[in-house]
Amino acid sequence: MFSKILIANRGEIALRVIRACRELGIQTVAVHSTADTDAMHVRMADESICIGPPSGTLSYLNVPNIISACEITGAEAVHPGYGFLSENAQFVQVLEDHDIKFIGPTAEHIRIMGDKITAKDTMKKLGVPCVPGSDGGVPTIEEAFKVSDAMGYPVIVKATAGGGGRGMKLAKTREDLEEAFFSARSESKAAFGNDEVYIEKYLTLPRHIEVQVFGDGKGRAVHLGERDCSLQRRHQKVFEEAPGPAIDAGTRARIGKICADAVAGINYAGAGTVEFLYENGEFFFIEMNTRLQVEHPVTEAIFGVDLVKQQIRVAAGEEMAFRQEDLIIKGHAIEVRVNAEKLPNFTPCPGKIKTFHAPGGLGVRMDSALYDGYTIPPHYDSLIAKLIVTGTTRQAALARLRRALGELIVEGVDTTLPLFDALLDEPDIQSGDYDIHWLEKWLDAQSEA
Repeated sequence: MFSKILIANRGEIALRVIRACRELGIQTVAVHSTADTDAMHVRMADESICIGPPSGTLSYLNVPNIISACEITGAEAVHPGYGFLSENAQFVQVLEDHDIKFIGPTAEHIRIMGDKITAKDTMKKLGVPCVPGSDGGVPTIEEAFKVSDAMGYPVIVKATAGGGGRGMKLAKTREDLEEAFFSARSESKAAFGNDEVYIEKYLTLPRHIEVQVFGDGKGRAVHLGERDCSLQRRHQKVFEEAPGPAIDAGTRARIGKICADAVAGINYAGAGTVEFLYENGEFFFIEMNTRLQVEHPVTEAIFGVDLVKQQIRVAAGEEMAFRQEDLIIKGHAIEVRVNAEKLPNFTPCPGKIKTFHAPGGLGVRMDSALYDGYTIPPHYDSLIAKLIVTGTTRQAALARLRRALGELIVEGVDTTLPLFDALLDEPDIQSGDYDIHWLEKWLDAQSEA
Protein backbone atom coordinates (compact mmCIF):
# COMPACT_ATOMS: atom_id res chain seq x y z
CA MET A 1 0.00 0.00 0.00
CA PHE A 2 1.09 3.57 -0.66
CA SER A 3 2.36 5.64 2.27
CA LYS A 4 1.71 9.04 0.67
CA ILE A 5 -0.64 10.19 -2.11
CA LEU A 6 -0.76 13.55 -3.86
CA ILE A 7 -4.23 14.76 -4.91
CA ALA A 8 -4.05 16.64 -8.20
CA ASN A 9 -7.34 18.47 -7.75
CA ARG A 10 -9.25 20.89 -5.56
CA GLY A 11 -12.61 21.45 -3.86
CA GLU A 12 -14.97 18.76 -2.68
CA ILE A 13 -13.37 15.94 -4.71
CA ALA A 14 -9.96 16.65 -3.17
CA LEU A 15 -11.57 16.42 0.27
CA ARG A 16 -13.30 13.20 -0.77
CA VAL A 17 -9.95 11.60 -1.61
CA ILE A 18 -8.32 12.92 1.57
CA ARG A 19 -11.03 11.25 3.67
CA ALA A 20 -10.52 7.89 1.96
CA CYS A 21 -6.75 8.14 2.42
CA ARG A 22 -7.10 9.01 6.07
CA GLU A 23 -9.24 5.92 6.71
CA LEU A 24 -6.59 3.82 4.96
CA GLY A 25 -3.80 5.38 7.03
CA ILE A 26 -2.21 7.10 4.03
CA GLN A 27 -0.58 10.53 4.23
CA THR A 28 -1.92 13.14 1.80
CA VAL A 29 -0.47 16.04 -0.15
CA ALA A 30 -2.73 18.82 -1.38
CA VAL A 31 -1.67 20.97 -4.30
CA HIS A 32 -3.21 24.38 -4.78
CA SER A 33 -3.11 27.59 -6.74
CA THR A 34 -2.52 30.94 -5.09
CA ALA A 35 -6.31 31.48 -5.27
CA ASP A 36 -6.86 28.35 -3.16
CA THR A 37 -4.43 29.05 -0.34
CA ASP A 38 -7.29 29.10 2.18
CA ALA A 39 -9.24 26.23 0.61
CA MET A 40 -10.52 23.42 2.80
CA HIS A 41 -8.59 20.68 0.99
CA VAL A 42 -5.39 22.58 1.78
CA ARG A 43 -6.35 22.76 5.44
CA MET A 44 -7.29 19.10 5.69
CA ALA A 45 -4.31 17.48 3.95
CA ASP A 46 -1.19 16.44 5.84
CA GLU A 47 0.97 18.58 3.55
CA SER A 48 0.28 21.23 0.94
CA ILE A 49 2.27 22.82 -1.82
CA CYS A 50 1.49 25.74 -4.13
CA ILE A 51 1.81 24.87 -7.81
CA GLY A 52 0.97 28.13 -9.54
CA PRO A 53 -1.22 31.20 -10.01
CA PRO A 54 -5.05 31.14 -10.13
CA SER A 55 -5.40 30.06 -13.75
CA GLY A 56 -6.06 26.32 -13.95
CA THR A 57 -3.75 26.08 -16.95
CA LEU A 58 -0.87 27.43 -14.87
CA SER A 59 -1.64 25.42 -11.72
CA TYR A 60 -3.92 22.38 -11.65
CA LEU A 61 -3.06 21.56 -15.28
CA ASN A 62 0.64 22.33 -14.84
CA VAL A 63 2.19 18.87 -15.19
CA PRO A 64 5.83 19.84 -14.48
CA ASN A 65 4.80 21.58 -11.26
CA ILE A 66 2.73 18.59 -10.14
CA ILE A 67 5.64 16.24 -10.83
CA SER A 68 7.91 18.55 -8.85
CA ALA A 69 5.40 18.54 -5.98
CA CYS A 70 5.49 14.73 -5.95
CA GLU A 71 9.29 14.71 -5.87
CA ILE A 72 9.53 17.37 -3.17
CA THR A 73 7.02 15.63 -0.89
CA GLY A 74 7.90 12.03 -1.70
CA ALA A 75 4.40 11.17 -2.88
CA GLU A 76 4.35 7.70 -4.46
CA ALA A 77 1.04 8.05 -6.25
CA VAL A 78 -1.35 10.66 -7.65
CA HIS A 79 -5.13 10.63 -7.43
CA PRO A 80 -6.55 12.92 -10.12
CA GLY A 81 -10.17 13.22 -8.90
CA TYR A 82 -12.34 14.25 -11.85
CA GLY A 83 -11.78 17.01 -14.40
CA PHE A 84 -8.39 18.69 -14.81
CA LEU A 85 -5.84 15.91 -15.57
CA SER A 86 -8.02 12.92 -14.73
CA GLU A 87 -8.33 11.80 -18.35
CA ASN A 88 -5.03 13.07 -19.70
CA ALA A 89 -3.06 10.15 -21.12
CA GLN A 90 0.11 12.23 -21.50
CA PHE A 91 0.02 13.08 -17.79
CA VAL A 92 -0.28 9.38 -16.93
CA GLN A 93 2.70 8.61 -19.16
CA VAL A 94 4.81 11.33 -17.53
CA LEU A 95 3.96 9.94 -14.09
CA GLU A 96 5.01 6.46 -15.21
CA ASP A 97 8.28 7.87 -16.55
CA HIS A 98 8.95 9.29 -13.09
CA ASP A 99 8.00 6.04 -11.28
CA ILE A 100 4.89 7.66 -9.78
CA LYS A 101 1.70 5.60 -9.78
CA PHE A 102 -1.43 7.04 -11.35
CA ILE A 103 -4.55 5.99 -9.44
CA GLY A 104 -6.69 5.12 -12.42
CA PRO A 105 -6.49 3.24 -15.73
CA THR A 106 -3.52 3.02 -18.07
CA ALA A 107 -2.56 5.76 -20.50
CA GLU A 108 -3.57 3.43 -23.32
CA HIS A 109 -7.11 2.98 -22.00
CA ILE A 110 -7.49 6.72 -21.47
CA ARG A 111 -6.38 7.34 -25.06
CA ILE A 112 -8.78 4.75 -26.45
CA MET A 113 -11.79 6.07 -24.58
CA GLY A 114 -10.79 9.73 -24.88
CA ASP A 115 -11.23 9.60 -28.64
CA LYS A 116 -14.96 9.17 -29.21
CA ILE A 117 -14.58 7.41 -32.57
CA THR A 118 -11.98 4.94 -31.29
CA ALA A 119 -14.04 4.36 -28.15
CA LYS A 120 -17.17 3.60 -30.15
CA ASP A 121 -15.31 1.24 -32.46
CA THR A 122 -13.69 -0.53 -29.50
CA MET A 123 -16.96 -0.94 -27.63
CA LYS A 124 -18.76 -2.16 -30.72
CA LYS A 125 -16.14 -4.91 -31.11
CA LEU A 126 -16.61 -5.81 -27.42
CA GLY A 127 -20.35 -6.30 -27.89
CA VAL A 128 -21.60 -3.00 -26.47
CA PRO A 129 -24.62 -1.55 -28.38
CA CYS A 130 -23.84 1.77 -30.06
CA VAL A 131 -25.76 4.70 -31.53
CA PRO A 132 -26.02 4.49 -35.34
CA GLY A 133 -23.61 6.94 -36.93
CA SER A 134 -20.66 7.64 -39.19
CA ASP A 135 -17.80 5.15 -39.42
CA GLY A 136 -15.13 7.43 -38.05
CA GLY A 137 -14.59 11.13 -38.51
CA VAL A 138 -16.43 13.18 -41.10
CA PRO A 139 -13.89 15.49 -42.79
CA THR A 140 -16.08 17.47 -45.19
CA ILE A 141 -19.56 18.93 -45.38
CA GLU A 142 -20.19 16.81 -48.48
CA GLU A 143 -19.46 13.66 -46.50
CA ALA A 144 -21.64 15.00 -43.65
CA PHE A 145 -24.59 15.34 -46.03
CA LYS A 146 -24.00 11.87 -47.43
CA VAL A 147 -23.91 10.23 -43.98
CA SER A 148 -26.84 12.22 -42.57
CA ASP A 149 -29.09 11.78 -45.61
CA ALA A 150 -28.58 8.02 -45.46
CA MET A 151 -29.23 7.87 -41.72
CA GLY A 152 -32.16 10.28 -41.62
CA TYR A 153 -32.69 13.43 -39.56
CA PRO A 154 -32.36 14.64 -36.86
CA VAL A 155 -28.63 14.04 -36.39
CA ILE A 156 -26.07 15.36 -33.94
CA VAL A 157 -22.56 16.49 -34.88
CA LYS A 158 -20.03 15.70 -32.15
CA ALA A 159 -16.40 16.56 -31.52
CA THR A 160 -14.16 13.50 -31.52
CA ALA A 161 -12.26 14.91 -28.55
CA GLY A 162 -15.35 16.43 -26.95
CA GLY A 163 -16.69 16.46 -23.43
CA GLY A 164 -19.00 18.43 -21.18
CA GLY A 165 -21.36 19.21 -24.04
CA ARG A 166 -18.79 21.23 -26.00
CA GLY A 167 -18.46 20.59 -29.70
CA MET A 168 -21.97 19.13 -29.96
CA LYS A 169 -24.49 20.60 -32.41
CA LEU A 170 -27.95 19.39 -33.38
CA ALA A 171 -29.21 19.39 -36.96
CA LYS A 172 -32.96 18.79 -36.93
CA THR A 173 -33.22 19.01 -40.71
CA ARG A 174 -30.95 18.90 -43.76
CA GLU A 175 -31.03 22.69 -43.85
CA ASP A 176 -29.51 22.84 -40.35
CA LEU A 177 -26.59 20.54 -41.08
CA GLU A 178 -24.08 22.92 -42.63
CA GLU A 179 -24.22 25.40 -39.75
CA ALA A 180 -24.12 22.58 -37.16
CA PHE A 181 -21.13 20.95 -38.88
CA PHE A 182 -18.93 24.03 -39.06
CA SER A 183 -20.03 25.31 -35.65
CA ALA A 184 -19.13 21.99 -33.99
CA ARG A 185 -15.75 21.95 -35.73
CA SER A 186 -14.98 25.52 -34.69
CA GLU A 187 -16.02 24.96 -31.08
CA SER A 188 -14.06 21.72 -30.90
CA LYS A 189 -10.93 23.38 -32.27
CA ALA A 190 -11.16 26.16 -29.70
CA ALA A 191 -11.88 23.86 -26.76
CA PHE A 192 -9.73 20.81 -27.54
CA GLY A 193 -7.28 21.84 -30.26
CA ASN A 194 -8.87 19.23 -32.55
CA ASP A 195 -11.59 20.00 -35.08
CA GLU A 196 -12.45 16.42 -36.07
CA VAL A 197 -16.14 15.60 -35.75
CA TYR A 198 -18.39 12.61 -36.30
CA ILE A 199 -22.14 12.25 -36.76
CA GLU A 200 -24.70 10.17 -34.91
CA LYS A 201 -28.43 9.61 -35.16
CA TYR A 202 -30.22 11.92 -32.75
CA LEU A 203 -32.57 10.04 -30.48
CA THR A 204 -35.78 11.95 -29.81
CA LEU A 205 -36.67 11.26 -26.15
CA PRO A 206 -33.88 9.22 -24.58
CA ARG A 207 -32.79 8.95 -20.99
CA HIS A 208 -29.13 9.28 -20.02
CA ILE A 209 -28.14 6.06 -18.29
CA GLU A 210 -24.61 5.33 -17.13
CA VAL A 211 -23.23 2.05 -15.81
CA GLN A 212 -20.55 2.09 -13.12
CA VAL A 213 -17.83 -0.48 -13.78
CA PHE A 214 -14.73 -1.45 -11.85
CA GLY A 215 -11.85 -3.60 -13.04
CA ASP A 216 -8.75 -5.07 -11.45
CA GLY A 217 -6.54 -4.64 -14.53
CA LYS A 218 -6.07 -8.41 -14.71
CA GLY A 219 -9.14 -9.41 -16.69
CA ARG A 220 -11.75 -9.28 -13.92
CA ALA A 221 -14.44 -6.62 -13.69
CA VAL A 222 -17.83 -5.98 -12.12
CA HIS A 223 -20.63 -3.51 -12.57
CA LEU A 224 -22.29 -1.52 -9.80
CA GLY A 225 -25.63 -0.92 -11.45
CA GLU A 226 -26.65 2.24 -13.24
CA ARG A 227 -27.34 5.88 -12.57
CA ASP A 228 -29.99 7.97 -14.30
CA CYS A 229 -28.51 11.36 -15.16
CA SER A 230 -31.20 12.56 -17.55
CA LEU A 231 -31.95 15.86 -15.82
CA GLN A 232 -29.48 18.09 -17.65
CA ARG A 233 -29.08 21.67 -18.76
CA ARG A 234 -26.89 22.27 -21.79
CA HIS A 235 -25.55 18.73 -21.44
CA GLN A 236 -24.54 19.41 -17.83
CA LYS A 237 -26.02 17.08 -15.23
CA VAL A 238 -27.82 18.64 -12.27
CA PHE A 239 -29.73 15.74 -10.65
CA GLU A 240 -28.68 12.07 -10.56
CA GLU A 241 -30.21 8.99 -9.01
CA ALA A 242 -29.55 5.29 -8.58
CA PRO A 243 -30.99 2.92 -9.39
CA GLY A 244 -32.63 4.43 -12.47
CA PRO A 245 -36.43 4.68 -12.17
CA ALA A 246 -36.88 3.35 -15.72
CA ILE A 247 -34.60 0.29 -15.39
CA ASP A 248 -35.82 -3.04 -14.01
CA ALA A 249 -33.63 -5.72 -12.43
CA GLY A 250 -33.43 -7.87 -15.55
CA THR A 251 -32.43 -4.95 -17.79
CA ARG A 252 -29.88 -3.83 -15.19
CA ALA A 253 -28.27 -7.26 -15.03
CA ARG A 254 -28.15 -7.53 -18.83
CA ILE A 255 -26.54 -4.18 -19.61
CA GLY A 256 -24.34 -4.40 -16.53
CA LYS A 257 -22.88 -7.72 -17.64
CA ILE A 258 -22.26 -6.40 -21.14
CA CYS A 259 -20.30 -3.46 -19.70
CA ALA A 260 -18.39 -5.53 -17.14
CA ASP A 261 -17.42 -8.10 -19.78
CA ALA A 262 -16.28 -5.32 -22.12
CA VAL A 263 -13.92 -3.66 -19.64
CA ALA A 264 -12.68 -7.04 -18.44
CA GLY A 265 -11.88 -7.82 -22.06
CA ILE A 266 -9.40 -4.93 -22.23
CA ASN A 267 -7.97 -5.51 -18.71
CA TYR A 268 -9.28 -2.18 -17.50
CA ALA A 269 -8.12 -1.09 -14.03
CA GLY A 270 -10.09 0.97 -11.53
CA ALA A 271 -13.35 2.89 -11.77
CA GLY A 272 -15.00 3.78 -15.05
CA THR A 273 -18.42 4.73 -16.34
CA VAL A 274 -20.01 3.52 -19.55
CA GLU A 275 -22.58 6.07 -20.70
CA PHE A 276 -25.64 5.34 -22.80
CA LEU A 277 -28.70 6.91 -24.29
CA TYR A 278 -31.69 4.69 -23.48
CA GLU A 279 -34.86 4.77 -25.53
CA ASN A 280 -37.67 2.26 -26.13
CA GLY A 281 -35.88 -0.44 -24.16
CA GLU A 282 -32.61 -0.12 -26.10
CA PHE A 283 -29.19 1.10 -24.98
CA PHE A 284 -26.88 3.10 -27.25
CA PHE A 285 -23.28 3.67 -26.14
CA ILE A 286 -22.10 7.28 -26.30
CA GLU A 287 -18.82 7.37 -24.34
CA MET A 288 -16.80 5.93 -21.48
CA ASN A 289 -15.37 8.12 -18.73
CA THR A 290 -12.11 6.63 -17.45
CA ARG A 291 -12.29 8.27 -14.04
CA LEU A 292 -14.40 8.78 -10.97
CA GLN A 293 -17.67 10.56 -11.77
CA VAL A 294 -19.02 13.60 -9.94
CA GLU A 295 -22.11 11.53 -9.14
CA HIS A 296 -20.29 8.46 -7.76
CA PRO A 297 -21.75 8.96 -4.24
CA VAL A 298 -25.20 7.68 -5.26
CA THR A 299 -23.64 4.39 -6.31
CA GLU A 300 -21.63 4.20 -3.09
CA ALA A 301 -24.82 4.83 -1.13
CA ILE A 302 -26.85 1.94 -2.56
CA PHE A 303 -24.00 -0.59 -2.60
CA GLY A 304 -22.13 0.38 0.58
CA VAL A 305 -18.84 0.53 -1.35
CA ASP A 306 -16.13 3.21 -1.06
CA LEU A 307 -15.05 3.58 -4.69
CA VAL A 308 -12.09 5.82 -3.88
CA LYS A 309 -10.65 3.31 -1.43
CA GLN A 310 -11.07 0.60 -4.03
CA GLN A 311 -9.32 2.75 -6.64
CA ILE A 312 -6.37 3.18 -4.30
CA ARG A 313 -6.18 -0.51 -3.37
CA VAL A 314 -6.27 -1.73 -6.97
CA ALA A 315 -3.66 0.86 -8.00
CA ALA A 316 -1.45 -0.45 -5.18
CA GLY A 317 -1.70 -3.98 -6.61
CA GLU A 318 -4.23 -5.38 -4.16
CA GLU A 319 -7.11 -7.63 -5.16
CA MET A 320 -10.53 -6.18 -5.90
CA ALA A 321 -12.51 -6.39 -2.66
CA PHE A 322 -15.80 -7.60 -4.14
CA ARG A 323 -17.29 -10.00 -6.66
CA GLN A 324 -20.40 -9.43 -8.72
CA GLU A 325 -22.51 -11.60 -6.42
CA ASP A 326 -21.47 -9.44 -3.44
CA LEU A 327 -22.97 -6.30 -4.98
CA ILE A 328 -26.59 -6.03 -3.90
CA ILE A 329 -28.61 -2.83 -4.19
CA LYS A 330 -30.06 -1.50 -0.95
CA GLY A 331 -32.45 1.43 -1.23
CA HIS A 332 -32.43 4.46 -3.51
CA ALA A 333 -30.10 7.45 -3.65
CA ILE A 334 -30.34 10.91 -5.22
CA GLU A 335 -27.70 13.60 -5.70
CA VAL A 336 -28.26 17.25 -6.55
CA ARG A 337 -25.41 19.48 -7.68
CA VAL A 338 -25.40 22.86 -5.95
CA ASN A 339 -23.70 25.52 -8.07
CA ALA A 340 -22.77 29.09 -7.19
CA GLU A 341 -24.93 30.50 -9.97
CA LYS A 342 -27.62 33.14 -10.23
CA LEU A 343 -30.97 31.94 -11.54
CA PRO A 344 -32.70 31.99 -13.95
CA ASN A 345 -29.74 32.41 -16.31
CA PHE A 346 -27.30 30.23 -14.33
CA THR A 347 -24.71 33.01 -14.32
CA PRO A 348 -21.61 32.14 -12.24
CA CYS A 349 -21.73 33.84 -8.86
CA PRO A 350 -18.39 33.64 -7.03
CA GLY A 351 -18.00 35.51 -3.76
CA LYS A 352 -17.70 35.25 0.01
CA ILE A 353 -19.76 32.73 1.97
CA LYS A 354 -21.34 34.46 4.94
CA THR A 355 -23.08 31.40 6.37
CA PHE A 356 -22.85 27.72 5.51
CA HIS A 357 -24.84 25.05 7.32
CA ALA A 358 -24.89 21.49 6.04
CA PRO A 359 -27.97 19.31 6.58
CA GLY A 360 -27.68 16.13 8.61
CA GLY A 361 -29.60 13.16 9.89
CA LEU A 362 -30.09 9.63 8.70
CA GLY A 363 -29.36 9.05 5.03
CA VAL A 364 -27.90 12.51 4.31
CA ARG A 365 -24.40 13.13 2.93
CA MET A 366 -22.95 16.52 2.07
CA ASP A 367 -19.82 16.69 -0.08
CA SER A 368 -18.59 20.27 -0.04
CA ALA A 369 -15.50 22.35 0.62
CA LEU A 370 -17.45 25.40 1.85
CA TYR A 371 -17.09 26.99 5.25
CA ASP A 372 -18.16 30.28 6.87
CA GLY A 373 -16.03 33.11 5.50
CA TYR A 374 -14.68 31.13 2.53
CA THR A 375 -14.41 33.07 -0.73
CA ILE A 376 -15.38 31.12 -3.84
CA PRO A 377 -12.81 32.05 -6.49
CA PRO A 378 -13.99 32.99 -9.99
CA HIS A 379 -11.40 30.86 -11.79
CA TYR A 380 -12.94 27.38 -11.59
CA ASP A 381 -16.13 25.37 -12.03
CA SER A 382 -19.15 26.76 -10.18
CA LEU A 383 -19.97 23.46 -8.39
CA ILE A 384 -19.75 24.15 -4.66
CA ALA A 385 -21.59 21.24 -3.06
CA LYS A 386 -23.22 17.89 -3.68
CA LEU A 387 -26.18 16.89 -1.53
CA ILE A 388 -26.76 13.14 -1.50
CA VAL A 389 -29.68 11.44 0.19
CA THR A 390 -30.60 7.78 0.59
CA GLY A 391 -33.93 6.14 1.38
CA THR A 392 -35.36 2.65 1.43
CA THR A 393 -37.48 3.59 -1.61
CA ARG A 394 -37.37 6.30 -4.25
CA GLN A 395 -40.26 8.14 -2.59
CA ALA A 396 -38.48 7.98 0.76
CA ALA A 397 -35.35 9.42 -0.86
CA LEU A 398 -37.34 12.25 -2.45
CA ALA A 399 -38.92 13.08 0.90
CA ARG A 400 -35.52 13.08 2.55
CA LEU A 401 -34.14 15.33 -0.18
CA ARG A 402 -36.91 17.85 0.42
CA ARG A 403 -36.19 17.81 4.14
CA ALA A 404 -32.41 18.15 3.64
CA LEU A 405 -32.82 21.04 1.20
CA GLY A 406 -34.84 22.81 3.87
CA GLU A 407 -31.91 22.50 6.30
CA LEU A 408 -29.15 23.53 3.90
CA ILE A 409 -28.06 27.15 4.28
CA VAL A 410 -25.70 28.92 1.88
CA GLU A 411 -25.66 32.69 2.34
CA GLY A 412 -23.48 35.29 0.63
CA VAL A 413 -23.75 34.05 -2.95
CA ASP A 414 -26.59 33.00 -5.22
CA THR A 415 -26.97 29.26 -5.72
CA THR A 416 -29.09 26.82 -7.70
CA LEU A 417 -30.84 25.55 -4.55
CA PRO A 418 -34.23 27.11 -5.47
CA LEU A 419 -34.21 24.99 -8.64
CA PHE A 420 -34.38 21.77 -6.67
CA ASP A 421 -37.17 22.99 -4.40
CA ALA A 422 -39.20 23.75 -7.52
CA LEU A 423 -38.37 20.45 -9.24
CA LEU A 424 -39.58 18.42 -6.29
CA ASP A 425 -43.07 19.89 -6.80
CA GLU A 426 -43.24 18.56 -10.35
CA PRO A 427 -45.31 15.36 -10.89
CA ASP A 428 -42.84 14.09 -13.52
CA ILE A 429 -39.98 14.29 -11.04
CA GLN A 430 -42.03 12.58 -8.37
CA SER A 431 -42.90 9.75 -10.77
CA GLY A 432 -39.47 9.56 -12.44
CA ASP A 433 -40.98 10.17 -15.88
CA TYR A 434 -38.40 12.40 -17.56
CA ASP A 435 -35.82 12.35 -20.38
CA ILE A 436 -32.72 14.35 -21.31
CA HIS A 437 -34.80 17.18 -22.78
CA TRP A 438 -37.24 17.49 -19.87
CA LEU A 439 -35.32 20.03 -17.79
CA GLU A 440 -34.57 22.46 -20.61
CA LYS A 441 -38.21 22.37 -21.73
CA TRP A 442 -39.30 22.99 -18.14
CA LEU A 443 -36.86 25.90 -17.75
CA ASP A 444 -38.12 27.43 -20.99
CA ALA A 445 -41.69 27.15 -19.74
CA GLN A 446 -40.73 28.82 -16.44
CA SER A 447 -39.10 31.74 -18.26
CA GLU A 448 -42.21 32.26 -20.37
CA ALA A 449 -44.61 32.08 -17.43
